[in-house]
Amino acid sequence: MKSLVKVMELSEKSRTASGTREVQRNFIEHLNLTLGKDVKNSTNWDKFYALALLVKDRVVERWLRTQKKYYSKDDIKRVYYLSMEFLIGRLLYNNLLNLKLEDEVKKAIEEIGLNLDDLSELEPDAGLGNGGLGRLAACFLDSIATLGYPGYGYGIRYEYGIFKQVIENGFQKELPDDWLKNGNPWEIERKDRTVKVRFYGRTESYTDDNGNLRFRWVDTTDVLAVPYDTPVIGYGNNVANTLRLWSAKAIHEFDFDNFQRGNYVKSMEAKAIAEAISKVLYPNDAFYAGRELRIKQEYFFVSASLQDIIRRFKAQFGNRFYLFPQKNVIQLNDTHPALAIPELMRILLDEEGLGWEKAWDITTKTFAYTNHTVMPEALEKWEVQLFEKLLPRHLEIIYEINARFLNKVSEMFPGDLNKIRNVSIFEEGNIKQVRMANLSVIGSYSVNGVSRLHTDILKEKVFKDFYEIWPEKFNNKTNGITQRRWLLQCNPELSKLITEAIGDSWILDLERLKDLENFVEDKTFLEKFYEIKHANKKKLAKYVEEHLDISLDPYSIFDVQIKRLHEYKRQLLNVMHIIYLYNLLKENPSLDIHPRTFIFGAKAAPGYKMAKLIIKLINSVADVVNKDPLINKKLKVVFIPNYNVSLAEKIIPAANVSEQISTAGKEASGTGNMKLALNGALTIGTLDGANVEIKERVGDENIFIFGLTAEQVYRMKESQLYNPYDIYNSNEQIRKILNMINEGYFNPENPDLFKDIFQSILFGINGGQPDEYMLLADFDSYKNTQKKIDALYREKYEWNKKALLNVARVGVFSSDRTIKEYAENIWKTKTV
Repeated sequence: MKSLVKVMELSEKSRTASGTREVQRNFIEHLNLTLGKDVKNSTNWDKFYALALLVKDRVVERWLRTQKKYYSKDDIKRVYYLSMEFLIGRLLYNNLLNLKLEDEVKKAIEEIGLNLDDLSELEPDAGLGNGGLGRLAACFLDSIATLGYPGYGYGIRYEYGIFKQVIENGFQKELPDDWLKNGNPWEIERKDRTVKVRFYGRTESYTDDNGNLRFRWVDTTDVLAVPYDTPVIGYGNNVANTLRLWSAKAIHEFDFDNFQRGNYVKSMEAKAIAEAISKVLYPNDAFYAGRELRIKQEYFFVSASLQDIIRRFKAQFGNRFYLFPQKNVIQLNDTHPALAIPELMRILLDEEGLGWEKAWDITTKTFAYTNHTVMPEALEKWEVQLFEKLLPRHLEIIYEINARFLNKVSEMFPGDLNKIRNVSIFEEGNIKQVRMANLSVIGSYSVNGVSRLHTDILKEKVFKDFYEIWPEKFNNKTNGITQRRWLLQCNPELSKLITEAIGDSWILDLERLKDLENFVEDKTFLEKFYEIKHANKKKLAKYVEEHLDISLDPYSIFDVQIKRLHEYKRQLLNVMHIIYLYNLLKENPSLDIHPRTFIFGAKAAPGYKMAKLIIKLINSVADVVNKDPLINKKLKVVFIPNYNVSLAEKIIPAANVSEQISTAGKEASGTGNMKLALNGALTIGTLDGANVEIKERVGDENIFIFGLTAEQVYRMKESQLYNPYDIYNSNEQIRKILNMINEGYFNPENPDLFKDIFQSILFGINGGQPDEYMLLADFDSYKNTQKKIDALYREKYEWNKKALLNVARVGVFSSDRTIKEYAENIWKTKTV
């Protein structure tokens, strides 16, 4: 093995050579000259950092060329993707793969005694997101760059992620996710692009030189927004786009007078208040200060982003704002960035001097809105009182937008007060609120759902009144995932097998996977396919053993449910089925069931009491099951803490069964369902979200569908005939499961702990409906469908055929396809 010292003694000729030697030379340069370390005193983190920097050099080279290209062309239309979350995961492997440098770099550092996999494991997951919304945004950025569209992501550079989850005595505990504590090698601070963001204050009117009534926002409290850029590299095409994240800083971070008087805490107060804005992803909004901070975050990043977008536009086109919608499109990823609509109006009216009609025409031709939820309680609303205090000028603009819009609605539907009430931006009541979804629909030229079923529900229920006004605005863009990360990167052995069989064109055209159908009767190929899955299961089992001290049987069925913990996603239904199996085995330990390992990964929002209680129940059931020698050879339950992108990359390739069991009509799309199917897991799911389209693609016989449809759920709730207590009384198995939960079987030291779960299902809790998410209505169907999985898994050949057909037929769910549809149908932009 060559030492690092010897590499430093390379000849001048080899120092300028390309390939392995060049990588080694760059590595040593960054270790020495950037980090100030020599070989002997450098830590493993130093080595990772130096390696990341040499990869970044190659990314930045492409990035600078790409940006120069964009500025050299006046006929391009830039796409700006505004999102509160970008769950980008680790970037070392991702960048190496997209640069096609993995083999070269791996060989170079192996020659000097280092291991690429070991170093990559040191990289923390970027704490920039929580769940599907953020992961989708990251996939979209990858596809935008890979397809060569001029695109930019805008968000917040959170100092701490949502939280680091640890499990103590079965309970979720939240610790700070200090992902930036050792620095971030991928970002570049852009102090020269710092902008000022204003809050509070008041408005005043005045007459301009032309006699027009104008408004000023004055006496504001200002914060600096400092941008940090992360290049986003496309796969194999030398395109590098930009993810620009804003960090909040005080204008005057230090009050010297207070310090001199001994008021040391007071001297730093402005800094603390300002920096709180970008401190934590999703601060708890269960109290007033938390809600105020959430709105501050949302306005902070959209104001900074719009100032940046307008600066870039004016650098090329001056004040010709009539060109603005031709050169820019701003996609709102859910309602979090909806304040961009009144902010653009404010800038155009108050700073650029445009009239209302021109400003509104520009605004409504610039914004497009993606909705991500059908649940009314999840549609964002904020108190008018908060707006009045925090953003007084924006509230005036929103009132004007609403008044003009409602006048038009009154003309279209005279006397229809119901419609006017439903489409108004303001919701009247004890506390008057601003409805951000209504603002988003009114201010955008396109409104899209993220699966066909979801979009139908938007048209027919959630935004029915808007759809009657603007049917042409509504369209569907079924979500997708990037195959570069979710197959090529996370499952290299399966990727290699696929490429050997059909070539590598699938990396850029995932629908080419359909060629794998030629191998579904090939027993040799299916055996290799099985062995890869088994090897991935062994890797996951090793991880669980090392981190949780739980031994897993890789020959058991790995049954996986990994997603945010929310009642509608029905982790509780999964747990009820586990208890059902446990009861069967307690009654008959020799019962013939195939060994099954149930794997959970989920975070619950810190203020979501019921979700956190379900996590405790999962862990309590796991504790009982895993310690019972009569049971644990056939059943194991594992809750893997701190679920994130990197853990998903380990779990997904190992999964046999993908649990997609949300109450029908509740999940907008899902992308975990796509990732798991792409890696050869069979789905058990309801006809919800993108499950509907996955079923159509893979075939009824290659997916396990159960339960009520969205329409059946809706009808049962509307009729108010559904009574879960009747099912409890008539179904002995369900009654036993719920009684065990209620009476403390799984938590004897505190037998009342899970009573709220029992109460919520049978009687409702805190004013909610009994069994709001229809667990008892779907339980028997779910249980019986699980029996089909048990039977099929014993037929190894048939199972592997179906698993391979899932891989072969889900190519349509690539984010490349989704982004092409956005570009062609919504953004009207072209590749450069």
